[in-house]
Amino acid sequence: MIWTAGFRTAVISPYEQIQLTQPRGFADQTVRQVLHMAGGGERLRIRLTNRYGRTPLIIAAATAATEHGRAALTFDGAETVTLPPGDEIVGDPMDLPVASGADLLLSLYLPQETGLATYSHMPMETAHIVGGNHVASPALPVTEQVEARFYVSGVDVLTPDDTAIAVAFGDSWFEGVGSTTGANNRSVDFLNRRLKRGWVVNQGIAGNRLLKNEVGEHALARFDRDVLTIPGLTHVLVHFGINDLGLPGMLGEPPATADALIEGFTALARRAHAADLKILAATIGPFAGAYPGISTPAGLAARREVNDWIRTTDTFDAVFDVARAVENPEAPDYIHPALDSGDGMHLNDRGAQAMADSVNLETLALGVRPGRPSATR
Repeated sequence: MIWTAGFRTAVISPYEQIQLTQPRGFADQTVRQVLHMAGGGERLRIRLTNRYGRTPLIIAAATAATEHGRAALTFDGAETVTLPPGDEIVGDPMDLPVASGADLLLSLYLPQETGLATYSHMPMETAHIVGGNHVASPALPVTEQVEARFYVSGVDVLTPDDTAIAVAFGDSWFEGVGSTTGANNRSVDFLNRRLKRGWVVNQGIAGNRLLKNEVGEHALARFDRDVLTIPGLTHVLVHFGINDLGLPGMLGEPPATADALIEGFTALARRAHAADLKILAATIGPFAGAYPGISTPAGLAARREVNDWIRTTDTFDAVFDVARAVENPEAPDYIHPALDSGDGMHLNDRGAQAMADSVNLETLALGVRPGRPSATR
């Protein structure tokens, strides 16, 4: 048996210059969060993080609940733990079964001022916040609701040794922006529903870039932590580029060049292959409908050039052509109106499903491990 990722959520600093959502902290409050499990197992353990905190984080009590019951979260047997700034911790194993596709409810009681929280800023899921210690309460009193996740980075599950999984490593098109909050209709959720074996954990960050920090650490900087640390990993799916081309317009800077993006994608593929991982690359989705500054002629031209390269290069083990799957055939720089969330840059639920359906499952063979025969493009 091995411990591997049944759930992941990529975190960012609340102190970044570019803030797409409002950071916050807590004091004498319980935070209850829904974690939608990509994979399941008979035992689990919770990963908590104060990676970007500037003050110690005190967790005075915590519980996890699934359809099989509720259990106290402990750390070396203690129910209270203090995480120094920058620290992360894995809780003690819990005899609490959880199924793939099920929800786990994580409740944290934070008794003292936390400062601004390390968080996942646009997960399309709601955290419920209430005063006092309510970690053991089956139902919470009237709560404050915030669309974010706080202080959690993942859930490990105990699985058979031959379990093989993939990671979706990218931006908002993986994190799920534009899909219905709480409905688990992110592209990664739809992809998991298609799989007969194994699963894909989600390490998308809305606003994330391939080449530069913010939003979050850039892909080449976080690859080791958010990808290579996952046991049982065989494949990595990547979708980057929109924010390298669009976000600079918010800052009065030129977009990344096609050559720079191609060099970055090549470096990412080289690192994946060095770790014996298959890498599947998405073409960069259309974003001509985004507001001016994000969508520029130079950025859209670079997108077309990079996509032509992605479709024809042998750098990757496979390509999933998201751009073609969701574009408006009459205006390919735009998302198809039926798939657009309404902002010209993100996919609605139908669009997220179309993104998932663009992945050829013959190239995502999660029943085998590196070093064994595997289907490729």
